[in-house]
Amino acid sequence: MTARAGTPAHADARHHADAGSLPGMPVSEAAAVPAAQVLSELGSTPAGLDADEARRRLALVGPNAVRTHHAQPLRVLGRQLQSPVLILLAVTALVSFFLGQRTDTVVIGVILLASIGLGFANEYRAERATEALHSQVSHRVVVQRSGRSVEVDVTELVPGDVVRLVLGEVVPADLRLLSTSGLECDESVLTGESLPADKGVPPVAAGSALAELAGSAFMGTVVRAGTGMGVVVATGGQAEFGRIALGLGERQPETDFQAGLRHFSVLLLQVAVALTSLILVANLVLHRPLIQSLLFSLAIAVGITPQLLPAVVSTSLATGSRQLAKRKVLVKRLVCIEDLGDMDVLVTDKTGTLTEGQITFTAALDAAGADSEQVRRLGLLSTETDPATGTTGSVGGNPLDSALWAAPAATTQPLVGYVRLGLLPFDHDRRMTSAVVRGPDRSQQLVVKGAPESVLPRCRTLPAGAEGTLQAQFAAGSRVVAVASRAAGDLTVPTAADETDLTLAGFLIFLDRPKAAASASLQRLAALGVTVKVCTGDNALVAEKVCADLGLVSGGTLSGADLTGMDDEALAAAAQTATIFARVSPEQKARLITLLRRRGRAVGFLGDGVNDALALHAADVGISVDTATDVAKDAADVVLLEKDLGVLADGVTEGRRIFANTIKYVLMGTSSNFGNMFSAAAASAVLSFLPMLPSQILLNNLLYDASQLTIPTDRVDPEQLRAPAHWDIAFIRRFMVFFGPVSSLFDFLTFAIMLGVFHAGPALFRAGWFAESLATQTLVIFAIRTRRSPFTRSRPSVPLLLAALTTVLIGAVLPLSPFSDVLGFAHLPARFFLALAGMVVGYLVLIELAKRVFFADPEGRVPHLPRSHQHRLQRRAARFSVGAPLAH
Repeated sequence: MTARAGTPAHADARHHADAGSLPGMPVSEAAAVPAAQVLSELGSTPAGLDADEARRRLALVGPNAVRTHHAQPLRVLGRQLQSPVLILLAVTALVSFFLGQRTDTVVIGVILLASIGLGFANEYRAERATEALHSQVSHRVVVQRSGRSVEVDVTELVPGDVVRLVLGEVVPADLRLLSTSGLECDESVLTGESLPADKGVPPVAAGSALAELAGSAFMGTVVRAGTGMGVVVATGGQAEFGRIALGLGERQPETDFQAGLRHFSVLLLQVAVALTSLILVANLVLHRPLIQSLLFSLAIAVGITPQLLPAVVSTSLATGSRQLAKRKVLVKRLVCIEDLGDMDVLVTDKTGTLTEGQITFTAALDAAGADSEQVRRLGLLSTETDPATGTTGSVGGNPLDSALWAAPAATTQPLVGYVRLGLLPFDHDRRMTSAVVRGPDRSQQLVVKGAPESVLPRCRTLPAGAEGTLQAQFAAGSRVVAVASRAAGDLTVPTAADETDLTLAGFLIFLDRPKAAASASLQRLAALGVTVKVCTGDNALVAEKVCADLGLVSGGTLSGADLTGMDDEALAAAAQTATIFARVSPEQKARLITLLRRRGRAVGFLGDGVNDALALHAADVGISVDTATDVAKDAADVVLLEKDLGVLADGVTEGRRIFANTIKYVLMGTSSNFGNMFSAAAASAVLSFLPMLPSQILLNNLLYDASQLTIPTDRVDPEQLRAPAHWDIAFIRRFMVFFGPVSSLFDFLTFAIMLGVFHAGPALFRAGWFAESLATQTLVIFAIRTRRSPFTRSRPSVPLLLAALTTVLIGAVLPLSPFSDVLGFAHLPARFFLALAGMVVGYLVLIELAKRVFFADPEGRVPHLPRSHQHRLQRRAARFSVGAPLAH
């Protein structure tokens, strides 16, 4: 649409929207027409929308979101009820009620409701914790509102907003570009193409493929270079990225760990179906009532199926996020906890992590190594600071410049009479700053200051001793800036082409001392199996000296020039062993991370600058600090409140602790719990009565599950934290086959004692086996939770100990309580409890012996699989999330 003469563009857009159309247009259409026409059709201008119009459009089109972190109780309840076995059991119990078996049916109903309620309460509480976590995280974007630059939440963008793009940012919506300056975008999340796409303003041919839309920037892609301005043409599900993301669902994605649990549940369901089918057939062959046989079979299936497993996982992750926050580690999404635990390679910068981060100026030397006031003066004149005042420039400016001006000798007095005429700022390609200054004698001089590797080759000749002075300072661990100059003639504003034919004046020497606590933190990470690699913009010799001082053994050093000369295959191989990567550019950092990931490593990257954003996006887990630039914090998955590797080690430990504790629940379900259900199946085929009533099986399962909700609080042995752990269904299957029969052996011993010693009838038999099965399958956690000797070399947490003992006590007391008749139990004689104590002790001793046999042959480590493209797409989509249901 085109604005009518005399009608403001915003009013025209409002007119059309009110007529039934929504503001916005497909990005493919917008790319094929001039930018001015797109602005007109969207009812916008280069100055953007005004605040009122933006609010009106937001109400009309909805938030710019493709995910919701809104906790929905009905959805959580639905997940508790979606088990087909549970539904069939409830239906069968209802039929039983109308056939007259009302007492049993009511008991079954109450137990089912309690089980569902327990799962719902814990999982919903975890979802609320997730909602609170997401609500604390916001991603901001700079937009033009009525000609002024303002920051808004990315979910508040609407078609017609004019957005600024800078290096490292994620493009917040589909944009038609209005202006660009060397703009390149990484579109691999959409197209799979690894090379960045060049962007410009001219329209493209109509019908061009997505990868050919050079005049547009796509939601979810990353700015790899340059800057730009663009007008939003599509948001949320209307954007290209949004359509793909919504195709994967609008809920927050499940973690790899939750996916593994789902696969494990499928394994148990297959076992349950096979077992219950055999039980049902056997009972029908024995001419037992159909409804009772069906109820018994389904109760067995419920007993095998880990009903509270999702609640245990959700509770573990939510508890983990709170524990990490106490340890000064903030995670943006629960999946980040798992990513931290998986990490086995950490690539980090040097400044502030391995060093104090407090850079001090120590000396200005001439080429021969003597103190030089002239070199210091030239250094001050070529900083990105106003030499007339000596005040620092923009916030987050060059720390070396700040240190130079903060030195006691840095007063403005020696600079009286000097005027700076022009400045070419530092960039990571040139690695230099140049300034044209006019001295007291009215002569003009070009002063160049930067990395020695960049400045020295531009000098005509090097004075004698210059190389020796430089190498000596590098070997001492000093950071060195070279200073050179030449006559400038009539030059006022320098360019890169002017930085030639220089004369070396000398060197500025700075020191950033190694951090005292870094050595211990590096040792902790090494103990966790995390290989630390250092990516720095500093000189290789300086980085090697710092690493040596801290005890970090180097496997070799590669420079940025080395990386440039290597193809991907060669660099991927070299990066496996190299420890230090010096003088690397932002693009090289991202390339290094990507290649390490391709080799099957789970890679974390710790960075805090604008130029670290690309690597933060490329890593499996991006880590930044609270004092980092906004772009770096926005790109990170995890934010440390202290730039300390020790804090990061806490995060890795917590991620692995959560996995280890949840696996304990899984292994319990595949050992004693499975063994007890197998025993029930076998006993039903040989006894003249059911070994346990359906309601008793369900009650047993409910009490057992409730006791395991404290597993997330348990301690974890240090050896379980030494390397990332991954799902191994084959290992779990072997564990089930090995330990399940041990549990069944003691069940059969119980059967023999109840029938041979106590001459038990059905009610007494069921009471005895109920107490024994609940005791053994609950207390076995103390053996299974560790590969060490329990209690002596590995103590459980107090909540787990109390929960387990309380559950065993309840199982022993129930047959003696007033509820025993309703539950179908008979009172147990005192002698039984002596036998029970002996059987429990014998069972735990046998399990301990079996454990040593089983773990004598250590299983191979399951390799880490590189994250899939879908995983990375889901991770990118999580930044476009709102705490309310999505509008469709």
